[in-house]
Amino acid sequence: MTTFQPTLNGVSADISAPKAAATPDKATPAVSAKTWIAVIGATLGAFMAVLNIQIVNASLADIQGAIGAGIDDGGWISTSYLIAEIVVIPLSGWLAQVFSVRIYLLTNAVLFLLLSIACAFAQDLPQMIVLRAVQGFTGGVLIPMAFTLIITLLPKAKQPVGLALFALSATFAPAIGPTIGGYLTENFGWQFIFYVNLVPGAVMIGMLWFSLEAKPMKLSLLREGDWAGIITMAIGLSALQTVLEEGNKDDWFGSPFIVKFSVIAAVALTAFLWIELTAKKPLLNLRLLFRGNFGFGILANFLLGVALYGSVFILPVYLSRIQGYNAEQIGMVLAWTGLPQLLLIPLVPRLMRRFDPRLIIGIGFALFAASNFMNIYMTNDYATDQLFWPNIVRALGQALVMAPLSAVATAGIEAENAGSASGLFNMMRNLGGAVGIALLQTLLTKREQYHSNMLMQSVSMLEQATRTRIDQLTQYFINHGVVDRAEASHRAVIAIGHIVQKQAFILAFSDTFYLLGAALIVALMAALLLRKPDHLEGGGAH
Repeated sequence: MTTFQPTLNGVSADISAPKAAATPDKATPAVSAKTWIAVIGATLGAFMAVLNIQIVNASLADIQGAIGAGIDDGGWISTSYLIAEIVVIPLSGWLAQVFSVRIYLLTNAVLFLLLSIACAFAQDLPQMIVLRAVQGFTGGVLIPMAFTLIITLLPKAKQPVGLALFALSATFAPAIGPTIGGYLTENFGWQFIFYVNLVPGAVMIGMLWFSLEAKPMKLSLLREGDWAGIITMAIGLSALQTVLEEGNKDDWFGSPFIVKFSVIAAVALTAFLWIELTAKKPLLNLRLLFRGNFGFGILANFLLGVALYGSVFILPVYLSRIQGYNAEQIGMVLAWTGLPQLLLIPLVPRLMRRFDPRLIIGIGFALFAASNFMNIYMTNDYATDQLFWPNIVRALGQALVMAPLSAVATAGIEAENAGSASGLFNMMRNLGGAVGIALLQTLLTKREQYHSNMLMQSVSMLEQATRTRIDQLTQYFINHGVVDRAEASHRAVIAIGHIVQKQAFILAFSDTFYLLGAALIVALMAALLLRKPDHLEGGGAH
């Protein structure tokens, strides 16, 4: 059995699981059972870490009510997790070298479960924010480490299978999260969204304990660490994530708080880029971005994050605000963006063997874009039935994109650069999600104001249709117990205002889907610039 021990310069992990045994037939290399157990265990951890974000978001209102948090402050329950996660993802390759993959993964997996239980017992908002932040640090480790194991342990011919497993965490987990979260919250209480991690978490820990070999820690590497890069990256990404999460609520640059954090993010991230491009042993090898396939793959993956997390954000908001759905009803609608992926993703490696993976990526992005364009003409009656086919098309598109995009983008990445590639690839998808949600929140607010102004121009007392409608509503309120005609007339005017505002929001939601579709068209264009890797010539592995 052999192990990878990549160098510090590449900040990859020393992968402490058995590598596939060499075989005379290079076209069909054998992969040991322990290797597959390591890969499956790690991808299960990544699935849980991503799922946890969406499950909690689906139940945020219930959690806020239970711990006495306001709507604005309660948002930090999710923000604290996301900040910690996006900071630790690019650190994981180096930290895995320092502590060894076995110790690093198992420690964070155990802590992730313990913190899940602790969150269920949080008594107030400060406790919950701290616990979620620490949980974000542990959960964020599980995502890039699964990706690193796949692209270092598995031979090129078998990587499409591993990447298909990883796609379940990257695209299926966000889609199915609101379904699980809504069901658990409505039927058992919000605490169970944290308890749900326990059984699969125990399975994950058992698999990793069995499959990852013990290796000595290399604590001496701490002295050689790129501490300037680590500090500037942590400050920059934390500030940027805060700006993106809080910007729309605080009126962006009209807020001194947002301006201050924007400046901090710009200065820190600029310093980080300079440090990484000049350091002898950088935390992340940013020069990978200048490789054609990886650079265009990162761009496509960033835009995939915009659309993936953006659509998971905007659909529940629409169904709650416009249609009045509760968490469980929203989950049932979104289930059709998840369940088809569960059936299709396992078939993607076979498609990659038969067809050019770039063709599969292109079809996936085209379908995902089409699913959003199907929603740009929404009406007051646009609900479960009308969303069914767009959600099915979206599920097909998402399922087709992730595995082949990961395979093409990371083709040719050396073992010593695996940690950098994994950190960058996964960080940029999550950052894309944060940017996408911030853009959608702002667009929704601005476009609702625009459409309200446009619609109100048609609602005038000088118009006979408006006066007729007010008379009808006035009579309606009189017939339903309002004695004073002036009061009934006042209520009629307010009711018309609500109707106009609701219609303005529907038009604004249509605009958000247009933006998501446009982002995916750009992603499709980036995907068209990818070159076919040598090991996937002829359609892929045989």
